[in-house]
Amino acid sequence: MYNKIVVPVDLAHTDRAEMMIETAKRLADGAAQLILVNVVEEFPPHIVNALPSHYVENSLATAKSELQGIADKAGGDVEVDVRVGHPANAILAAAEAHGADAIVIASHKPALRDYLLGSTAARVVQHAKCSVAVIR
Repeated sequence: MYNKIVVPVDLAHTDRAEMMIETAKRLADGAAQLILVNVVEEFPPHIVNALPSHYVENSLATAKSELQGIADKAGGDVEVDVRVGHPANAILAAAEAHGADAIVIASHKPALRDYLLGSTAARVVQHAKCSVAVIR
């Protein structure tokens, strides 16, 4: 059904990763490629200046290592992509950059801030140029 599927993984909620990967595999067209994406949120410049040197680089390396572990466990054709930025925007950019024809994303029970700002999953659904499956 789909050839390239982006699966955004929040490393604070890796328990959802297995479910999203299994869903992506069911939606896949046989030998589909899965791209696991993690987004390290970008800090404002005034906060970056207060952080220890190499904090962002270390965060990226740690995220890539953890994501690679999840990819190795999943097996098959799984690529990892770690980005810096706003989660919804970075997920959408990754989907476009990889030429994805689907995104499988997890949602959660909305908190108050989600009602005010909107959730990442809602923003991805609203702005994606490809199909989006939301897992709850």
